[in-house]
Amino acid sequence: MGMFNWTEKSADVLRQGGVIAPDERLPWPQTAVMGVQHVIAMFGATVLAPILMGFDPNIAILMSGIGTLIFFVVTGGKVPSYLGSSFAFIGVVIAATAYGGKAPNANIGVALGGIIACGVAYTVIGAIVQAVGTAWVEKLMPPVVTGAVVAVIGLNLAGIPVKNMAASNFDSWMQAVTFVSVAVVAVFTRGMVQRLLILVGLVVASILYAVLTNGMGLGKPMDLSGIANAAWFGAPAFTGPVFDTNAMLLIAPVAIILVAENLGHIKAVTAMTGRNLDTYIGRAFIGDGVATIVSGASGGTGVTTYAENIGVMAATKIYSTAVFLFAAMLAVLLGFSPKFGAVIQAIPLPVMGGVSIVVFGLIAVAGAKIWVDNRVDFSQNKNLIVAAITLVLGTGDFTLKFGSGPQAFALGGIGTATFGAILLYALLNRGGEAPASRAS
Repeated sequence: MGMFNWTEKSADVLRQGGVIAPDERLPWPQTAVMGVQHVIAMFGATVLAPILMGFDPNIAILMSGIGTLIFFVVTGGKVPSYLGSSFAFIGVVIAATAYGGKAPNANIGVALGGIIACGVAYTVIGAIVQAVGTAWVEKLMPPVVTGAVVAVIGLNLAGIPVKNMAASNFDSWMQAVTFVSVAVVAVFTRGMVQRLLILVGLVVASILYAVLTNGMGLGKPMDLSGIANAAWFGAPAFTGPVFDTNAMLLIAPVAIILVAENLGHIKAVTAMTGRNLDTYIGRAFIGDGVATIVSGASGGTGVTTYAENIGVMAATKIYSTAVFLFAAMLAVLLGFSPKFGAVIQAIPLPVMGGVSIVVFGLIAVAGAKIWVDNRVDFSQNKNLIVAAITLVLGTGDFTLKFGSGPQAFALGGIGTATFGAILLYALLNRGGEAPASRAS
């Protein structure tokens, strides 16, 4: 199959500061190690999203792997992307299921029906793009809009590590130690260690955490008992969907956000690799849509191309799709391993928080990079206003409610920012304008 014909590059290319393109790969051992890093990069968010919605995290991991394999096949192995749990579903799923938090979601079926409806809508959009091209999507979502939406996804998530992943002052300091560890690895190391900055930084910070807590009694000690007690292999508990019209109407519009995310991600990868991936945008939408349908049919969350993994690609300059094939197969195996889930749960929360700060920050900067690479002109008021309002709507989690009572529909920060950016740009792009006056 043509999709598997990667050109092998030696590790010397990386040492000389080179780039590994989507149709190239490193030797298989290094490709495998990079795949592990991508699994770790997606893991925190892919597990966190189902926990916030009362879904089974092991199914989410399994479906992220299966979804990535579906995406790989549909795009012909040409688009480097990992599919993980989408945060865009959290607000609408909680609204549709009246989920109270903590325990498993008793109403998960209706959410799954809605997620499947969203996947169908998304797939239809992809088929239209495949048939007529992306011009209409790009007119609705030019670089100023996609850059703002991608940036907002990182900024909207910023509160999770900062507010929810540090229970004490010691934890906050450990977050700082973690992101400094990642930064030091990123800047002062070379070769493969530098490429594995997230993984190496996480291991270094975890060891420091163990020394300070288990060794010196400064904070909550690392608990490794769960790893010993967990089974190596075990099937996750699959759940079937229930098709409820209200839930489907509530959740299906998330497809618009996924389109904006995916388009922004492909533009970001195009900018980073210098390879024009526009011809694969329709296929990418279809792949993501089908993966969301399959995930929803099994008890998993809706999936999206993951900015966390684009952040890793930006830091490593390795865009080989072979890495994602390996990462996907590893995630499928891990989905059937409670032991692996226990290892991840043993990583101290502040360390995961510190890594999340870096990764979510890299997403936000990827959005700004779309502006820079597309030379978005901020002397034009329409661009300035669209970007300014979008960033604050998303970062501040601006929410709009439609209707009242149990049928009320709430559109959260990423949703209002996405729709707001599209509608504002359409409104403000109707006529000419004089350049914005520059502050002196």
